Amino acid sequence: MSKILIADKLSKSAVEQLKKISQFEVDVKEGLNEDQLCEVIAPYHAVVVRSATKITKKIIGASQNLKIAIRAGIGLDNIDQVAAKEKGVKVMNTPAATSISVAELTVGLMFSLARKLSVADASMKAHKWEKKAFEGTELYGKTAGIIGFGRIGQEVAKRELALGMKVYAFDIIKPQVDLPVEQVDLQTLLTNADYISLHLPLNDSTRNLISDKEFEIMKNGVRIVNVARGCVVNEAALLKALQSGKVASAAVDVFEKEPPVDFSLVDHPNVLATPHIGASAHEGQERAGLEVVNLLKNFFNV
Repeated sequence: MSKILIADKLSKSAVEQLKKISQFEVDVKEGLNEDQLCEVIAPYHAVVVRSATKITKKIIGASQNLKIAIRAGIGLDNIDQVAAKEKGVKVMNTPAATSISVAELTVGLMFSLARKLSVADASMKAHKWEKKAFEGTELYGKTAGIIGFGRIGQEVAKRELALGMKVYAFDIIKPQVDLPVEQVDLQTLLTNADYISLHLPLNDSTRNLISDKEFEIMKNGVRIVNVARGCVVNEAALLKALQSGKVASAAVDVFEKEPPVDFSLVDHPNVLATPHIGASAHEGQERAGLEVVNLLKNFFNV
């Protein structure tokens, strides 16, 4: 019997499927902090999280039977992979499951920045009629820059191309794709793009990838969409670029600390902020849950 701990909200159908497997004993315990997880982790052979719960070195150290830790999502930055490897714990994720969800949010945020939708809505809810204040711009004909051209970046590119945008993409790996996209170096992308979106993991090479010097070479009036990880874009540098007008507006779904401690960036009038909802679409979560079920079945050979 393999004991499975679901530590974050997983789709109801996925949990039901896991509970139907006779070889699994499944417990759902959401919202536990580090100390609480340390207290309960010992008997479990597998733990499943999303983005809220962090599987730290301390938790892995407290585990006695843990064989696998799964992130139902794209990144792995909330699981200490070094500690897991040292203890022989397999770390896996579901990178493809929510790609469309994140891509659609990206384009939705671009539309909102272009047409000032959130501000116009707030104005109407204040019972104002400020029609002349909300003249926007079209996405058609603009140049989009995609930083990180993996699954999500490619899904974003498909949608931007359909809107009549010119698309530049930057990725160290330079994937072979059948899309009319120009894969360029980072400097070329930064200096030419009207809209820049980020879709790459957080690691030592991507931390503060976009900071003061990168903002300096961007077009005046560029718009930024960060749905990757907060620390990929330096928040202080972004705020400075917004205050100077270099960045016309920004949509931010991810933050250096979640929830934010300092709301200076969120409070800027030209920032559209969302609480890390990139993958939070019903269909994406259903796909992620199904992938988790399949990963556990394959890992434990059931």
